[in-house]
Amino acid sequence: MTVHFIGAGPGAADLITVRAARIIATAPVCLYAGALVPRELLDTAPPGARLVDTAGLDLDRITTELVAAHGAGLDVARLHSGDPSVYSAMAEQMRRLDAAGVPYDVVPGVPAFAAAAASLKRELTVPGVGQSVILTRTSARSTPMPPGEDLATLGASRATLVLHLAVQRIAELVPELVPSYGADCPVAVVARASRDDELILRGTLADIAGQVEAAGVKRTAVVIVGSVLTAGEFPDSHLYSTSRHR
Repeated sequence: MTVHFIGAGPGAADLITVRAARIIATAPVCLYAGALVPRELLDTAPPGARLVDTAGLDLDRITTELVAAHGAGLDVARLHSGDPSVYSAMAEQMRRLDAAGVPYDVVPGVPAFAAAAASLKRELTVPGVGQSVILTRTSARSTPMPPGEDLATLGASRATLVLHLAVQRIAELVPELVPSYGADCPVAVVARASRDDELILRGTLADIAGQVEAAGVKRTAVVIVGSVLTAGEFPDSHLYSTSRHR
């Protein structure tokens, strides 16, 4: 058997890979990350499949489920929202499975920041404006950030900044970003990207916190900061240039 860590995407049920859909449709056990995984995906599991919502489980209980499936010779579809390579807590589960001798693999998914950029109809790497994207989060009730990964340090690069798990603290974060980006720097907040109830807020560092509060956005949102969000005047990329040697 194999535990398949699967990126279930940002919310829309059809934003998953063909490989992921095939595994979900055949796996006799499916562990999923609560309401973050669309119900439509769970409905594609085979009849009689064991469906386990991990939202209320700690790491020990999740590991017990995975090891029990291994003992029974049953494949597992382990669904994480977005892409499991970022902010999924997959690494600690893999560590437990390594210790228990349980095989696993990973199926990538559409990350929330990519779904947000798609909803905004923006490229996050615009020639002459921004060619670097920093994915980060902030620390409140979660694990502390490592030294040197505070917003003031990361923001000094003025790279396009994508903040996960941060919208609840946006009023506190803005003052940390203004010294590097300026109060007029464009900001977008995309809540529930790709879902039917998606919400997009556009503004600047000067007014985005007020917009977030007025809209009542408290979770499941990505914050994007950077000039690429409104860039209109920029050079064409060299990729399709007539001067490029082909």
